[in-house]
Amino acid sequence: MSNPGTPATSRLRIRIFVDFWNFSLSLRGEDNSFRVDWQPVGPLLTAEAGKLVDASTPAVFEALHVYGSYDPAKPQDSKFRNWMSNVLDKMPGTHVVLLPRQRKKGYPKCPQCQTEATVCQKCKHDMRGTEEKGIDTRIVADMISLAWANAYDVAVLVSADRDFVPVAEFLQTKGIKVVHGSFPPKGSELSQKCWANMNITKLMPQFRKKGS
Repeated sequence: MSNPGTPATSRLRIRIFVDFWNFSLSLRGEDNSFRVDWQPVGPLLTAEAGKLVDASTPAVFEALHVYGSYDPAKPQDSKFRNWMSNVLDKMPGTHVVLLPRQRKKGYPKCPQCQTEATVCQKCKHDMRGTEEKGIDTRIVADMISLAWANAYDVAVLVSADRDFVPVAEFLQTKGIKVVHGSFPPKGSELSQKCWANMNITKLMPQFRKKGS
């Protein structure tokens, strides 16, 4: 990777990478009734990141990458999957990655005797829940591959997951500035390792869906 962070022209090309469920749960933690208007999210975060990096250089919105998961066993998740694929993914400049959640290998255990609870005593349903697999890996892979292709100068990473610290540190050694989209005090370690951070809590009124 040869200095991908150097702009070919005097502009800042900005890509936003959003961990959907981390983002959504953080918003609900601030306001349980909050609903997102996704249309202004990309341009808004681009403008805010541009101010932090270099207010004298035009900030260009390259793309909004959104990564989420769904449970194939839940009928209600089919509606969410349809919205992600046929509404959000079709918005200008938006790219959606949607992966199925995986059944956990282990069962919950009694904290006293450590006996596994394999099925619900009432409905006999499998007690194993599901977990998100592959989302973090896909975000990291896309951030690095797009940087390698010289597709952006600044990354906005919206997640509180400390697992993204290594990719933020790596990209910054290659000239890419990583701005953390945070919900303080969550994700403080990631904020410390990024080039800058923006408090998304303060921006919420600008992308609140009307009527919510």
